[in-house]
Amino acid sequence: MNNYETVFIVTPVLSDQQVKEVADKFQGVITENGGQIVNMEAWGLKKLAYSIQKKTTGFYFLVEFTGEGSLINTLETQYRRDERIIRFLTFKQDKFAVEYSEKRRAKLSNKQEE
Repeated sequence: MNNYETVFIVTPVLSDQQVKEVADKFQGVITENGGQIVNMEAWGLKKLAYSIQKKTTGFYFLVEFTGEGSLINTLETQYRRDERIIRFLTFKQDKFAVEYSEKRRAKLSNKQEE
């Protein structure tokens, strides 16, 4: 099992409920294909560095998960087929990135507890 991280941007013209449905859909794609979600963060509506499909904002999501390499092809195919996704990036984490992610999550959880 490899560690992966994916960030995807959802079009800003959707309602909050529709955005949640999109996030749930891709969580399901990961788990249905043998992956296990480690962390999911909704970063919210952010301004894009440049316009994409004539849109200047988008809803950002970060998902950290473990799975086999074949899962990535399935996941990215689903991203491409879904018109609500305007950009995505998935990469394999090395041991240093995994360690950094764990520290970052611990730091975020400590801030939320305070």
